[in-house]
Amino acid sequence: MTPGTRYPHAPITEAVIDIQCRSATSVEGLGDVNAGETSYATVEKIFAAMGQMTVGPDASAVATASAETIGFMFRSGDGMHIYQARTNGFTFSRLAEYTSWEEVSAEARRLWNKYRAVATPTGITRIALRYVNRLDIPLPVKDFSRFLRTAPQLSTDLPQVLTSYFMQLQLPMPSIQGACIINQTIIEPPAKPDTVSVVLDIDVFRSADLPKYEEQLWEQLQQLRHEKNRIFEACLTDEARRLFQ
Repeated sequence: MTPGTRYPHAPITEAVIDIQCRSATSVEGLGDVNAGETSYATVEKIFAAMGQMTVGPDASAVATASAETIGFMFRSGDGMHIYQARTNGFTFSRLAEYTSWEEVSAEARRLWNKYRAVATPTGITRIALRYVNRLDIPLPVKDFSRFLRTAPQLSTDLPQVLTSYFMQLQLPMPSIQGACIINQTIIEPPAKPDTVSVVLDIDVFRSADLPKYEEQLWEQLQQLRHEKNRIFEACLTDEARRLFQ
């Protein structure tokens, strides 16, 4: 299947565009990013937790914990869109049902421009796309390789029934000067009766030769999207694709 094929019932449950950067604005100032945004009326603070353990001469230990506000999370009224304005970056999420890259990236870019105007970031340190997919595979499933070309392989000396698993792969991606993390697991309970729900979570990111200009940023995010699509298709069989065609 050609990477970037648009499926009628895409299995995407969340699409994330993440831009890490160094904000020159205080946390309080970041609240201005949402000025005039009536569609994002729900506001929550984002905290970073910190812990410390001190060991005394008598080997006694004292643990302390604290949290500081690093930004804000804004949710749309329909619950489909979420964006974060933080001292260390900007994140936009689109929840199911997914529409298209063109629509999602346009809204993310609009909000990023508002963040950029307020935060005046001094430099981008990492960009990423993360797509979380859920495959509802009909039962019974005797062999996950019928649906997934990247799946656990059991020794023939072990029971051949798998009720749960978690698998993580980290792959270098020289073509984008970055890497990809693939997480795959079974979620319980399944989303639909008589199925097993498998999450295919693809996180593609770049942390070198990052953009200095706005157009370069979205060109590089488009490159990440191309690689994400290629990896998604590489993980699936035609039988899996028929689940959401």
